[in-house]
Amino acid sequence: MVRIFKNRNLTMVLVLAAAALFLVSCGPKVRVATSELDTPEHHFYTGMKLLDQARYVDAQQSFNLAIQLDPKYAKAYAGSGLANAYQQDFSAAFEMMKKAGKYAKTDEEKVFVHVGYIRINTLSAADCLRSGIRTGVVCKPPSDWLDTAKGEFDDAVLIDPKASAAYYFMGVAYKTALDVNQAASMFAKVLDLKGDYMREADDQWRLVQKIQRAMPGTITGKKIAFVEQITRADAAALFMEELKIDVLYQKRTLKTFDTSFKDPEKAKAAGPAPKTASDIATHPLKADIEGIIQLGVRGLEVFPDGAFHPNDLIDRASYAMMIEDILMKVSGDNTLATKFIGETASSFPDLRTDLPYYNAVRVVTSRGVMEASNLATGEFGPLGPVAGADALLIIRKFSDILRIY
Repeated sequence: MVRIFKNRNLTMVLVLAAAALFLVSCGPKVRVATSELDTPEHHFYTGMKLLDQARYVDAQQSFNLAIQLDPKYAKAYAGSGLANAYQQDFSAAFEMMKKAGKYAKTDEEKVFVHVGYIRINTLSAADCLRSGIRTGVVCKPPSDWLDTAKGEFDDAVLIDPKASAAYYFMGVAYKTALDVNQAASMFAKVLDLKGDYMREADDQWRLVQKIQRAMPGTITGKKIAFVEQITRADAAALFMEELKIDVLYQKRTLKTFDTSFKDPEKAKAAGPAPKTASDIATHPLKADIEGIIQLGVRGLEVFPDGAFHPNDLIDRASYAMMIEDILMKVSGDNTLATKFIGETASSFPDLRTDLPYYNAVRVVTSRGVMEASNLATGEFGPLGPVAGADALLIIRKFSDILRIY
């Protein structure tokens, strides 16, 4: 009996040992480091730098290398989740964040994971909230995405009240949700903390301050306010919805009436077809574009090929010519078209007086509607981009100028 008992114990020990060996063999294999810099920390640091450079595939590889060396490295999983999110693979992103949360032990790791969740929730909603205005794609982000991000923010600052990253990325979340007041508050807090993301927060704070001054009155205006360079479609929408150019023209331009006799049947048959373009049938801003086409704003006409090219980007010189054209039509002062032609000396070091847009630039800058892009050098920057916030501020200044006419 004793021998049988001992044999049973030995068998149980062997079974347990085999099971343990099986579990170890099935678990993640740890890669052996090949150099002094082949460490989880180094690969994570490299991955975060690559994320900042928008090199998302390379960042993903760096985070994978870190995980291979340390399969329980929480921050590497969170970084991998961010890389997936930037590549719009949100299912993989959230899966990686779950693993990050599972392995997070220190306060620093836990805060990093909470901030990662804020960023991924924001990225998952961003395309739906902003790109739809240009693409027309129907996209509905989770209705509670902002509340979810706010919950992660609360958890992060509960652990570390001075977590600059939490305040900064919560500011980005509010900005994405078009809540500029809350966004400004978050960015201001980052500046007060004087920690990480100071430069980024300062840039964002200046942007939201500019948007607050521009006071966009429509949802379309608020969305366009955050774009880095407006398109022809964006300009049409801003003029129609924010400037209300159709109402301005109706009130201020001289009406003409044709009182000559017209045969009713012929007049009906020869009625003018509505003006449109061949490439805007499904564009989300079609109504605004057609409104601008009807009004005939210089620089926003239909091209000879019958298309409007709504996604073509607008530069500062083109925007100046549009503003000049609207000003002439509203004021009735056609002399503005040639007011500065013939100047011998340019008011801007980067503009010749014989350029086709020089007069328009002089008209809008002399009235304070637009200004030099570089106040230190006085350069106008004619080919530079027109950011959404700047386009709105120009319209706001233009509206103030129009009150004197």
